Amino acid sequence: MRPQRRSETKIKYFSDTDTALVEFSDRSIAETKEINENIYIDLDRCGNLVAMTIEHAREQASLPFLSYEQIEEKIGREVGK
Repeated sequence: MRPQRRSETKIKYFSDTDTALVEFSDRSIAETKEINENIYIDLDRCGNLVAMTIEHAREQASLPFLSYEQIEEKIGREVGK
């Protein structure tokens, strides 16, 4: 398995079209798949997620209300649990 390239995730909101673009990677897009009539995902040539487009974003994704939480793995777990 090839190591994943790290890049910063970007969220862009286009208010004129009520569209959100979530970019997970800067890899080249090889394919776009329709999840439903308002959500599309972009994949690279290996099938890795590159971006997601959400149309009618206020309704579909509760934008512009957004929160982010990073969950870290607990360090020093007790033995036997």
